[in-house]
Amino acid sequence: MMKWVLTACGMFYELLCVFSLVTGYKYWKGMLELNPLELPDSFDQKLSDPKERKAFAEKMGKVTMAVGVAQGIAALCILKGSTPLPYFIALGFTIFSICSVAYKLKGKISTFAVLKAIAYTAILIALLLPGARAAFF
Repeated sequence: MMKWVLTACGMFYELLCVFSLVTGYKYWKGMLELNPLELPDSFDQKLSDPKERKAFAEKMGKVTMAVGVAQGIAALCILKGSTPLPYFIALGFTIFSICSVAYKLKGKISTFAVLKAIAYTAILIALLLPGARAAFF
């Protein structure tokens, strides 16, 4: 039973990996505008110039692609891990992801971000279950 739960968690991370890589590439190449729901209100004032907004979108794209790579590593750790090191990598990235989404959410309601926070929390709970730890240790 626990193997199925871990497989589902790993597959979710793989899905997020692909989504982050594609979205990051689109931001980086200017094919996608920044989503105002995911940015604090102060960014609208700071990034009023279109050139600054485009430069920020490029940086955001690179960061999003880096997060996609990290999500891919977390997926690999969950799916292929049989030692403690992959467990702690996946656990650490999951905790980091929850904190990151919570920081992004501060004061804003974004459905996608809330769903990601719920999913990351579910993965954290699954990783902390004794059966999951037994699969890695």
